[in-house]
Amino acid sequence: MAESLRDIKRQTQAVEKTKQITRAMNMVAASKLKTAQTRMENFRPYAKKIMEVLNSLARRVNTESNPLLTVREAKKVRVIMMTSDRGLCGGFNTNTIKAVEGFIKYRTGQGQEVSLITVGKKGRDFFRKKATIIDQRVDVLNSFDMSLAQAIGEEVIPSFINEEYDELYIAYNEFKNVSQQRPVITRLLPVGSIEPEKEEAEVYGDYVYEPSEEELLAQIIPMYLRVLIYRGLLETSAGEHGARMAAMDNATNNCKEMIETLTLKYNKARQAAITAELMDIVGGTEALSKG
Repeated sequence: MAESLRDIKRQTQAVEKTKQITRAMNMVAASKLKTAQTRMENFRPYAKKIMEVLNSLARRVNTESNPLLTVREAKKVRVIMMTSDRGLCGGFNTNTIKAVEGFIKYRTGQGQEVSLITVGKKGRDFFRKKATIIDQRVDVLNSFDMSLAQAIGEEVIPSFINEEYDELYIAYNEFKNVSQQRPVITRLLPVGSIEPEKEEAEVYGDYVYEPSEEELLAQIIPMYLRVLIYRGLLETSAGEHGARMAAMDNATNNCKEMIETLTLKYNKARQAAITAELMDIVGGTEALSKG
């Protein structure tokens, strides 16, 4: 019985240490989330506006005026997939991976080839032997700026122009709130038929552009790609910290419940041990009195 008490006490101490770790990770994620969420929310209006300008321009010009507007038969598709580099963030990575996995399955069923550019270790590790990975970027989400989005943009544009692939998509978790992130897969190229989201749809005014619309479009399309890739990075970063914060909060609460259960178990076992000892003493006393 004494051994059993020691085991329960050892388990309780182990869970207590785990609770301290999960609580610390929760606090770290909360502090990082504040910064990441502020960056993301400040950038969203800029991303929305550049999409509006691009839509306005794209509706005015001939699709043959820019190779990035050219719609081809989609035989080869490329996806920029964004996940986190670390785990312990609930279903954050799993949701994106499932969405991309379903996308690949559907497209390959249509006779199309799908290749990936992975940002983050979790997506890369999952698809390493299951899909064609053209490029991978790991350990970059802890600290990044627009230069990362620019580098990815400079990689995908020449490949599209050279017809190495016919459509480009981006997949990431859109940040809704701390406990909710929604996986989205959005087409980036070709830009010819881009449409704003329903809630963002507006009636565009009759703008006058100078220089020509074609010249502006040649400058804005690469900028548009960088902006949407950067937005995906910001959404992924904020979503990761939010998901980890929620996951660690749940883990801490589970540790508390386990400690309460183990404490109750320990007290019951201790009480049983004391009762058994008392019974032995009483039995011994009775035997002596009879003797």
